[in-house]
Amino acid sequence: MGLLDGILTLPLAPLRGTAWVIDQVLEAAEREYYDPAPVRARLAALVDDLENGRLDAEEFDRLEDEFLDRLEEIEAYRERTGGG
Repeated sequence: MGLLDGILTLPLAPLRGTAWVIDQVLEAAEREYYDPAPVRARLAALVDDLENGRLDAEEFDRLEDEFLDRLEEIEAYRERTGGG
């Protein structure tokens, strides 16, 4: 039955290829979106901006909260998906 299935579903091959490409793009986008390294780098830059007077304490607190919330979101996603 494998050969017959292969012949009968041959017209669907382009769709399977397209679906595979879409899956690969989605996985790459998720890896990038849920990577904590850029958020940590932005937090470090934020501290540097505060220390060098480019940012006041109120703005620092607001932005720091946003970045820490983002890190919590990333951690929750990684725990749900087993993504280390």
